[in-house]
Amino acid sequence: MNKNLWLLAGAQGLFLTNNVVFIAINGLVGLSLAPLGWMATLPVMGYVVGGALSTGLVARSQRRWGRQMAFQLGLLVAFLSALMCAAALYVGNFWLLVLATVVAGYYSANGQLYRFAAGELAAAPFREKAVSLVLAGGLIGAIIGPNLANHTRDWLGKPFLGAYLALALVALLSMAVMAGIRFPKEPPKKSGATRGRPLREIMRQPVFIVATLGAALGYGIMNLLMAATPLAMQVCGMPFSDAALVLEWHVIGMFAPGFFTGHLIKRFGVLPVMGVGVGLNLACIAIALSGQDLHQFLIALFLLGVGWNFLFTGSTTLAMEAYRPDEKDKAQAAINFFVFATMALTSFASGALVTTQGWTWLNMGSLAPVGLLGLSLLWLGAKRRAQAREASAG
Repeated sequence: MNKNLWLLAGAQGLFLTNNVVFIAINGLVGLSLAPLGWMATLPVMGYVVGGALSTGLVARSQRRWGRQMAFQLGLLVAFLSALMCAAALYVGNFWLLVLATVVAGYYSANGQLYRFAAGELAAAPFREKAVSLVLAGGLIGAIIGPNLANHTRDWLGKPFLGAYLALALVALLSMAVMAGIRFPKEPPKKSGATRGRPLREIMRQPVFIVATLGAALGYGIMNLLMAATPLAMQVCGMPFSDAALVLEWHVIGMFAPGFFTGHLIKRFGVLPVMGVGVGLNLACIAIALSGQDLHQFLIALFLLGVGWNFLFTGSTTLAMEAYRPDEKDKAQAAINFFVFATMALTSFASGALVTTQGWTWLNMGSLAPVGLLGLSLLWLGAKRRAQAREASAG
């Protein structure tokens, strides 16, 4: 870990602070302002829809201005969108809140590139560990996020208004952290040089398909269950402080393994580690279906977080095998588009299912994407073994 990686880990933690507070409060604020109950998680959905819509724009800004300036632009949007959310809550305008979260999605699309930037700040043999350790910076968000939401909840006389204003200050702090990072200079582009293979050709590779499924479905399953948790716990009559505790341990589960996930991938391979992530998702669902007490919510969401870490770190490492340096912007943008599109779908489904069908059916429905992800890992593993046999026979 060099100085740049430590600072990037700090920026990752502040990015997750924003995400965790949004997840913790947007559904509840949405429920208080929405015309209909099933619309409660539309502000959560707006955040990821904004991210999906921004992936191409972010890729162009990264290509034109480089990592430093593009990331700072994303943080400026984070600052302004937090103020927009505060204004929407202050005047009681639900649709302004949804619009503000869509705008905030631009910051989310930028933040999703921190993990790829980590691989560029380390020597090639240490990329897995760099990605893993920068993701571990999310522990800052795990500790600060839920506590920030809980302790600022009643500031200024309106529930959660202070939390949105606190996020504006978090964005300013992150801008100061980002200013200290020195990213590698992009190699000068030669006139007439191509920009690598067409995106369609890159996307047809089995390694790209599985890396994208791992990132998109891993995030989608996690988002489906996490976004619904505060609402489900409120239905069970639990106070917000309990939901904040569950989310805190969930995010600890997401990022604490970052200190060793890279080592596990180095030792056992990326597909076995992702397979363990699938198993942890299944364990989460089993515990969630066993009851609705505080300890069951807490354990299930903690296992969900660890499973997400194995899948997301693994898929990021796997994706780096699918593209060359001159293809990184479009390849990373494509992966993040599918991540955000899946998250948008699951954000909407989360609120609709938990408010109409209940926590049990929400968990039952999540078995389908978990199963698809497991099958995709088996498929890529079989193809790699067949290729190894052909190479040894040749």
